[in-house]
Amino acid sequence: MLGEVGSKWMDRLHQHVAKDLRGNGWSQTEIARVLGSTQSTISRHVQKPTIGLPASADEAMVDSWASELSQALSSIGPESNVIRQRLIVEMQFTGNQTLRFDKTLTGLDLDSGQVERALLRRLEWAIGRLDVNRIKHILPAVGMNIASCTKGAREASDVAAFPGRIAIVNGKLRHHETPAFGVSNHLASILIQAHTMNEAKTSIINLKPLTSDDSVNVRKIKQICDDLGYSFATCNKGKLVGSHSKIDLILDEGGYGWEPSLYILAHNPLELIDRTHQIAGHLGGVMNAV
Repeated sequence: MLGEVGSKWMDRLHQHVAKDLRGNGWSQTEIARVLGSTQSTISRHVQKPTIGLPASADEAMVDSWASELSQALSSIGPESNVIRQRLIVEMQFTGNQTLRFDKTLTGLDLDSGQVERALLRRLEWAIGRLDVNRIKHILPAVGMNIASCTKGAREASDVAAFPGRIAIVNGKLRHHETPAFGVSNHLASILIQAHTMNEAKTSIINLKPLTSDDSVNVRKIKQICDDLGYSFATCNKGKLVGSHSKIDLILDEGGYGWEPSLYILAHNPLELIDRTHQIAGHLGGVMNAV
C-alpha cells in the first residue's frame, strides 16, 4: 500500500466503484461524498479508461473488491454517512519479516487535552528524525530547541518545547527531559509573534546562521530563501521586524550580548525537520534526501 503501486490500487478501486455507482443511478456528487473525493475527480474516473496495474493478479483482486464495495454501497444508499473507517495494512518482506498496521479513523475532533498530548508526541517523533550529521555545523553554541504550539496560541503556556536545550553528546542529539508546555520563553516568544501573523506556522527551531568573517552572511541566507521559495523575515533581539502574511525563515543578526540566530518555521514538527535538513544542506552540510 506504499508508493506508486499503492496509489494506483486506490485509483483503480475508486474508478471502478465510481463507474458502478454511476451506472446504478448515483450522481457524481453523491459518489464523491461517499469516496471522499471531488465531483471533478469522479467525472474523470468515469470517463477515462481503466487504470492499469503492474500485475494482472492485482488488477483482478482490486476489481473484485471494487465490485463487492459498489454492491454494498448501492444497497446502503447515497444518503448514508460514513462514521468510522478502519484501515489495515500488512507488508511482508524478505527474511519472513512482516509489518502490520490496524488503524481506525472516526472523523471526530480531539478535545483540548488530547490535542496537547498529540502535539507532545509529535515533538518527540520529530527530534527522533533529526540527523545529527546533517545539522551539527549549524547547531548553536547555546544549544538548540524545537517548539510547537496549538492553533490560535497567544501565550508561552500554549507552546510546547523541550526543557533546557538539545545538544550533541557522543555524536548523538540529547535532551534531558520530555517536551512540555510553557518551558521555553524565548523560542515561544518568537513562535507566538510569527504565529500571530501567519497562523499556519505552528512549529519552530533555532539554528546558527551562516557567517562570513565573523558576521552573518545575510546575502547568502536570502539567496537560499529565494532558491527554495521561502519567505524571509528579520528579528531584532527577539522582536520581529515589520508585518508579514507569510513567514518561513527568520534571521536575528544579534548584537552585543545577543547571539545571532536563524529560525525555521513550518506547519508542524515533522515538516519542520524536513525543512531543517533541507536548509542545513544549503548552509554547507550534507544534502542527502530525507
